[in-house]
Amino acid sequence: MRRTNCEGSTRRDTLKLGLAGFLGGSLGRLLEARGASASSSRRQADACILIWMDGGPSHYETFDPKPEAPAEIRGEFGTAATRVAGVHFSELFTKLAARFDKFSVIRSIRHNQGNHGAGNHYMMTGAPPRIPVGCGAFVSFHPSMGSTVAKMNGAPGGLPPYFSMPSMSRSGGPNFLGARYAPFVVGGDPNSSSFRVRDVTIPRGLTDGRFRSRRELRKLVDRMVRYHDEAAADPVKTLDQFYDQSYQIVLSPKAQKAFDIHQEPDAVRDRYGRNAFGQRALLARRLVEAGVPFITLYEGGWDHHTNIFSAFRKRIPSFDSTIAALIEDLDERGMLDRTMVIALGEFGRTPKVNERGGRDHWSNAMSVLFAGGGTPGGQIVGATDRRGYSAVERVLAPENFVATVYHKLGIDPGQILYTPEGRPVILVSDPTPIDELMG
Repeated sequence: MRRTNCEGSTRRDTLKLGLAGFLGGSLGRLLEARGASASSSRRQADACILIWMDGGPSHYETFDPKPEAPAEIRGEFGTAATRVAGVHFSELFTKLAARFDKFSVIRSIRHNQGNHGAGNHYMMTGAPPRIPVGCGAFVSFHPSMGSTVAKMNGAPGGLPPYFSMPSMSRSGGPNFLGARYAPFVVGGDPNSSSFRVRDVTIPRGLTDGRFRSRRELRKLVDRMVRYHDEAAADPVKTLDQFYDQSYQIVLSPKAQKAFDIHQEPDAVRDRYGRNAFGQRALLARRLVEAGVPFITLYEGGWDHHTNIFSAFRKRIPSFDSTIAALIEDLDERGMLDRTMVIALGEFGRTPKVNERGGRDHWSNAMSVLFAGGGTPGGQIVGATDRRGYSAVERVLAPENFVATVYHKLGIDPGQILYTPEGRPVILVSDPTPIDELMG
């Protein structure tokens, strides 16, 4: 099923992602911010699985229900009691409610970017767009979390350090870091018996020896000097990086093993859910086991301007079950302590249900699920007002969220990066992490 948002944008549209535009600012301000941040971070996690709920999931129908509010605000759903006394989720999240001791929920992030393009960029990068951005825009003014982690932390030989399945978020790219830090996109449905990952098998008709020989021949041809080849923007050089990545994956036993989801016992596959999202989550766990530090699971279709309640009734039971299975499986394997699992979108939804039975864009309040990497379980961070209009307690910004992810992965969010032209860019303008999540 193709998932679209209110602008009619689909997964195919992510190919339009731009790599132009840099964030800047005065050097004095950048250096001052860097000085305010720790020069290095103690790593609490080795990997992050980011579940991106594109379109903006409702906080009311997920992790911040308001059962005492009027019907036009609280909606059609009741609540599910969690393992922590007094804390409730929306009634459809029964599996996660029963496992709330394994993760925290942030209820108090808010920002001022109430459209998809700008909100996506802000939450994916920790940097607000510097110019007005349309709702359906595909923009990159700053490196995404995934690309930054790919550059800073890397991955074992033969595996790209950043994956996105089944497509890339509109602001999930590397910007000035360069194409080598773009995500390796794994399309297709892993639940299909014919599922194969592109570029990870030697083409039919080529033995391993012939494949290596052809690669060596290509290297000989590529020794010819190219005009202005040293430029970072050289498209031929960028293509070379993609070729090298594909060669490494094809010849890597570790990559071959990680992608072979059919090695998993039927009971494990059933536990995650025999659907596309469930099997992508299982594949993400296998990639973490192989040493990949950042995986995005792109889940579109959360832009519920109409019929939000029927859509949730249909989708949430399996979605809830898959995330609960992922967290539980990581915990049982001793991996949750070193692996973050995060679920969020670009913003929340409006307090009042509209005349079409949906909720519209609302950036004053949103909820984020945050597990693993030393994150305490059973914790609610912050609060919205009694009707869910706005975050009012422990108010946090996207910068705090992104800084937390970086801190846990041992990356200093206050450091200065430099564009190919030598322009200084601060990674996160406010490098203050969310203390309650640091453990």
